[in-house]
Amino acid sequence: MATDQAAATATGAEQADTARATFPRFEQTFPKLTDAEIDRMRRFGEVRQYKDGALLFESGKVGPGMFVILSGHVAITQRDGMGHVTPVIDQGPGQFLAEIGQLSGRRALVDGTAEGDVEVLLIPPDKLRALLVAEADLGERIMRALILRRVNLIQGGVGGPVLIGSPTLADLVRLQGFLSRNGNPYHVLDPAVDKDAADLVARYSPSPRDLPLVVCPDGTVLRNPGETELAYAMGMIGGAIKDKLYDVAIVGGGPAGLATAVYAASEGLSVAVVDARHFGGQAGASARIENYLGFPTGISGQALAGRAYNQAQKFGADMMIPVEARSLDCTKKDGAFGIATECGHLLKAKSIVVASGARYRRPAIENLDRFEGRGVWYWASPIEGRLCAQQDIVLVGGGNSAGQAAVFLSGHAKRVRMMIRSGGLADSMSRYLIDRIMATPNIELLIHTEIVALDGGDGGLEQVRWRNRKTGIETLEDIRNVFLFVGAEPATSWLDGCGVELDRNGFVVTGSQCEEGKPVSGLETSVPGVYAVGDVRAGSVKRVGGAIGEGAQVVAALHGFLSDKPLEAERA
Repeated sequence: MATDQAAATATGAEQADTARATFPRFEQTFPKLTDAEIDRMRRFGEVRQYKDGALLFESGKVGPGMFVILSGHVAITQRDGMGHVTPVIDQGPGQFLAEIGQLSGRRALVDGTAEGDVEVLLIPPDKLRALLVAEADLGERIMRALILRRVNLIQGGVGGPVLIGSPTLADLVRLQGFLSRNGNPYHVLDPAVDKDAADLVARYSPSPRDLPLVVCPDGTVLRNPGETELAYAMGMIGGAIKDKLYDVAIVGGGPAGLATAVYAASEGLSVAVVDARHFGGQAGASARIENYLGFPTGISGQALAGRAYNQAQKFGADMMIPVEARSLDCTKKDGAFGIATECGHLLKAKSIVVASGARYRRPAIENLDRFEGRGVWYWASPIEGRLCAQQDIVLVGGGNSAGQAAVFLSGHAKRVRMMIRSGGLADSMSRYLIDRIMATPNIELLIHTEIVALDGGDGGLEQVRWRNRKTGIETLEDIRNVFLFVGAEPATSWLDGCGVELDRNGFVVTGSQCEEGKPVSGLETSVPGVYAVGDVRAGSVKRVGGAIGEGAQVVAALHGFLSDKPLEAERA
């Protein structure tokens, strides 16, 4: 008996050592709560019991909240939809089970199974958010753990869908980018080297156009899905938004929209955020932002946006991403603005913040649409970096985003030809980036230069032809990857017909109207109750710091507008 106990103790110690080696920052990722801390949490949840073998939560299904284990053990495992189950970690008394998705009631990414009888304190998502705010020190530890767990899932490819296809397949890269930019883990299998993947392709994919296949955790198989189809299948888009009236609806999940969401939700306003693609906007494409206040070593745009996204959820903002706003109804027939979304719902709110930013500009290049996503990219992430390893590539653009992308890609590519139409970078780029580009030996700056044609086959881009605008000399080179950072156009088509004034370039005009002789907020549009912040606004500084500042500033105007509503109702 003593020998058996010793063996069990040794096995437990080995498992603990393995877990510590597997998960960086283990103590912060899987902290153990004290009895006193658990007692402080009891008012936010209720005690539940589970029998041996019972599922506390299941991959692909909405999780009920955060579980604090009072007694017993729970095994966390990954199930990939192809019948494979892989152990992740074992959790015991004093530990809690959740990751960042539980703040908003999203589907679980892993399974949790009771090992023996288990007693837990179950804290639902709304009470979990209340706990994080009410118990500051304890909430900080929990929040850090929730974020680190999602990071570990992403880095380890644990949870989420399985993408099946060649790593160089354009649509596979497209879906990888979509999932990674929305902070969702995934796993890639190449049917050329993985038998299970090859068998699945043979069964479900009679045509190459069906690739990649996507296997969801519940076993659903999708053939080369669009982003919205995948989002619905994965439960990324939350529950129905009808029949709920928000204080403010924010269209756009870039820095300006996220800042508005954080400040508004933290001050008690009910907030909804919609974005057609992913959080972060164009700023999310920045490989490293080095001139943002408080980050002396720099931070990637996606990391900065990810923190803001989690922060907004912590304060209770409803994040509806990816959901596209199709139109805005400003008639207020029932006393509220209405945003028609692509999923057929009407999002109702007492006020609107336009933070839809700008869309990537598509230069007039022959065959451009043919090679978008097949060698032509508007984003430079590690996914694209791997695609152009030790290749000659072309990058077009002279702004800060272009400079950051050039420096990042220089660490992957053999040579980066950076092309600009003007005679230099000084008028459009920060000095620190210019100095870095000039000091990077494999970045070649070509001034007065523009791409005139692209060519290739079914496999994607193969050749690029460019011209010197002064000499007229054209050059044809074998190039398989082109990155375009040539500015952006305001994303304001969804405002057509609602009365919001735009300037001649399509940006939203603010601060020029008056109501009852009183000047309105400098961020209010021509329609009272509709505000604009960030890059979409005419006159904005087009900087991350400026967008975040406007997001904070507009909340004061929102409070003023919303506080006038009872007076308007009385006058009516």
